[in-house]
Amino acid sequence: MFRRTMPFILAIPMLLVNLAVAPNSPRHGKPAQPLVDGRELERLSQKLALLQSFALRHGYNTRVALLADMQRSSGKNRLFVCDLTGDSVVLAGLVAHGRGNQLFSLYPAFSNQEGSGCSSLGKYRIGQPYRGRFGTAYTLYGLDSSNNRALARHVVLHAYDCVPESETDPFPICNSLGCAMVSPGFLKRLQPIIEGSKRPILLWIFD
Repeated sequence: MFRRTMPFILAIPMLLVNLAVAPNSPRHGKPAQPLVDGRELERLSQKLALLQSFALRHGYNTRVALLADMQRSSGKNRLFVCDLTGDSVVLAGLVAHGRGNQLFSLYPAFSNQEGSGCSSLGKYRIGQPYRGRFGTAYTLYGLDSSNNRALARHVVLHAYDCVPESETDPFPICNSLGCAMVSPGFLKRLQPIIEGSKRPILLWIFD
């Protein structure tokens, strides 16, 4: 979730975003870069086998899942759509972390407490889409003790236009109030994947 009450807080990261051009931006005229480097793919691979096994046991989609690596800086792509069968990344985009009790947080803090404004680690079931204050959003159902208050906290997957469409690293992006908040363009790319799945898709936020 995100509130429109902090324009001065967003001014600094958004100014930096406007000044920065991601390395794989079309403005550079360079070919597209790989979605992830070898180190990140190795980190993701360690999670994919576990996630596929969990999905198989509990009746979730065993072919595709979303993973968010919160050890990566917010200006780097860190929300990945992964092919569980091919152990590969098919889409990657930016995702904001919660600001906690600060006006702006460069690094994520994690909590499952209501009102904390923090991101929560753990596995989520992505629910049905609905129209919220930020447009299309997806309910997130926390499946672990570290995130099982997600529904009560109104933690959802949604888009907001303060999140850029391409990487800004080393400059940070805006914060959320705990939601998995992505860019409008990235959410549009996620929609057919999530809504076209016959079985619920898993999201795993880890660090």
